[in-house]
Amino acid sequence: MRVFVLLFNARTENEGIHTLKVNGDNVVLMFESEDDALRYGLMLEAQDFASPTAEAFNQEEIEEFCQGAGYECKLVPAGTLAIPPETNVDQTDWQPEAKPGQATQASQPKELSEAELDQIRRKLEGLL
Repeated sequence: MRVFVLLFNARTENEGIHTLKVNGDNVVLMFESEDDALRYGLMLEAQDFASPTAEAFNQEEIEEFCQGAGYECKLVPAGTLAIPPETNVDQTDWQPEAKPGQATQASQPKELSEAELDQIRRKLEGLL
């Protein structure tokens, strides 16, 4: 079955997969619906997390990856409103794309313009 997972820096050497920390274990969410994965990604962005990409994979491929990496995986049925935790980890295992010598996103907060804030508000209102 085809599932969707959230990736950061998709198709780069610095690619990372979104996981939740549950009781000390890393859990990868596998969404049955691309729309549900996209909504979850928008909620992460609203929490000042880096912008993820929803990528389609074969479910067995993700399960094998998780087993090899020591991660758990959880299938999120279509139509289920998954909500990210209220807090994010302070330090990720990957870093947003940065050139050598350039400050990373974590060390340099991004100021949003009013137009960008309005766009985010419209996206979030569309989720309701």
